[in-house]
Amino acid sequence: MKILAALTLLAAPAVAAAQDRHLQSPNGAIDVTIGQDSATRGPTYAIAVHGRPVIDMSPLGLAFEAYKKLGPDTNVTGAVRTSVDTRYRLIAGKTSTARDHYNELTLNLIETGGARRRLDIVFRVYDDGVAFRYRLPVQPGFTDLRLSGELTEFAFPADYRCWGLNLGRFDTSHEGEYDPVQASQVRPHNLFEMPVTCRTGAGDTSFAITDADLHDYAGAYLTGRETGALGFATRLTPRLDDAGIAVKANVRTTGLVTPWRVVMLADTPGKLIESTILTSLNPAPKGDFAWVKPGKTAWDWWNGPTLRALPGGAGMNDATIKAYIDFAAANSLPYMLIDEGWYINSGGGPVVYPGADIMTVVPTIDLPSLVRYAADRKVGLWLWANWRVLDAKMDAVFTHYAAMGIKGVKVDFMDRSDQQIVDFYQRIFKASAAHHLMLDLHGAYHPTGATRTWPQFLTQEGVLGAEYNKWTRRITARHNVTLPFTRGLAGPYDYTPGGFRNATPATFRIEPQTPMVQTTRGQALAMYVVFDSPFMGVSDSPDNYAGAVGFDFVRAVPASWDETRVVSGAIGEQIVTARRSGKDWFVGAMTDETPRVLDVPLDFLGSGRFTATIWQDGASPTDVVATSRIVTARDTVTLKLAGSGGGAIRLVPIR
Repeated sequence: MKILAALTLLAAPAVAAAQDRHLQSPNGAIDVTIGQDSATRGPTYAIAVHGRPVIDMSPLGLAFEAYKKLGPDTNVTGAVRTSVDTRYRLIAGKTSTARDHYNELTLNLIETGGARRRLDIVFRVYDDGVAFRYRLPVQPGFTDLRLSGELTEFAFPADYRCWGLNLGRFDTSHEGEYDPVQASQVRPHNLFEMPVTCRTGAGDTSFAITDADLHDYAGAYLTGRETGALGFATRLTPRLDDAGIAVKANVRTTGLVTPWRVVMLADTPGKLIESTILTSLNPAPKGDFAWVKPGKTAWDWWNGPTLRALPGGAGMNDATIKAYIDFAAANSLPYMLIDEGWYINSGGGPVVYPGADIMTVVPTIDLPSLVRYAADRKVGLWLWANWRVLDAKMDAVFTHYAAMGIKGVKVDFMDRSDQQIVDFYQRIFKASAAHHLMLDLHGAYHPTGATRTWPQFLTQEGVLGAEYNKWTRRITARHNVTLPFTRGLAGPYDYTPGGFRNATPATFRIEPQTPMVQTTRGQALAMYVVFDSPFMGVSDSPDNYAGAVGFDFVRAVPASWDETRVVSGAIGEQIVTARRSGKDWFVGAMTDETPRVLDVPLDFLGSGRFTATIWQDGASPTDVVATSRIVTARDTVTLKLAGSGGGAIRLVPIR
């Protein structure tokens, strides 16, 4: 571990105002220019990669209610440079060890007139991206803060091709397609969920705009710049109780620190997926999280009605839950998730029915008995909850169910990103950690790297996932191979894979009770490698897995990883991802509706010989063909993928 001490550079305001400053990544490939706009005399920044501009000079600053701004008409009074190089552990996710390596520059600004307010802007440059945030120090005149927005923009020097989820509203489940859009088509009324991913057109150089370390603040969207120029501006989600502002706080004694605004950068789209910049921008965890255990889960909601062995049919009853527990135990799944319907008057989606009581279980299930039944079979139970019902008595609920032996909670239907719901996230992070309960958030805004600070926060939704197969045709192969390069860059996503009623797009039917998927069995297997979720659903009915080809791969594949490599990929077209758990490697390959032959060089293996078991698309969507061979790092495996298909490889060292 190496940490270099800070060096403080003080400059006279007149000199600093006329002088651009540069901050480079440790490897020198990324250069950030920090300057001052000649018209507004406000701070600006620009980003270049390998000497080519990626982000043009863009304004920085904060906006308060009544159109007051902090940023324009300021001078620099000081600059502090710091370099850090250290490593840290992650309990769950795409890697077990990450490097936090950056150069940092903090600028101290002061207004040239008026209230002489002070503002700090902190810049960090990594080898895989740029981050900056605002800091309001404690100062006279700042007591009750009322922030309406930011002046932050991301100006583009060219009409980039981007992929984004344009929600168009603030009250949303944050679920949808990340469609291609030219930068010139983005308008000020758009509301794009982060991340937004763009190709520069200079080779394969790609970037994604997102955020990190969100707390005590409002969530943000990307929108068109008011000037009509290319690029994005930032819009904060308004508060529910005061739509004229987004953030209010008493900053008399603590000041304010905003989230990081992040530009992830890589020479290829696939390298963006390998980045750990977002967890690096979040604080280290405090306390012992050794009790956190990632793993796969059985689930009763997506396709519960097809449990044919139950004489009375599946439902919210002991027999159904025991059947899922038995299935989990027989297939070495460490968890079983009991979804909506287990407590009195639950149901109704986001609507809370009168009399809903999360402390009272429906009479058809004996929850303490089910917990014991599961524990005897080395299976832990998770429980679903509507967030409003839970928030009303969170500490009592967590105390009660943790004492019973519940392992985790899935919390649903927040469907917002305003300051109040961000505060709810902080409350549930702290409470679930205190009660040793793992956490899965649904109806959730995109991740911001909090899984580092709160390792029990294993996964979340905020993704158009497999549940939509129950009522739409929107879950296409193209959508699936777009997700890793867009929503997946932000962090884990609870897509809930595992659909084994595979069909082609032409033969797919919408069946709400017994859902199908319009992708092949090979793609179903590949999702367990390509998609990132340390609490990974095995979502279909046990009936549909019984004797099914390919399920041996699902049983074997881990849910958390020591290392991730993206072998190849093109946004919305295809992806090949390799991940390591211990000494074993797993590979997942997925394609859009176009059949492809993909070569997978095995140079990531290192020394020695490996047994490669290969699953490829067969003659029908439900078929996969498994073969085995001995390979080394010098070999290449060729995968033949059907349209809307995929393939998987397991590589085990020969000892």
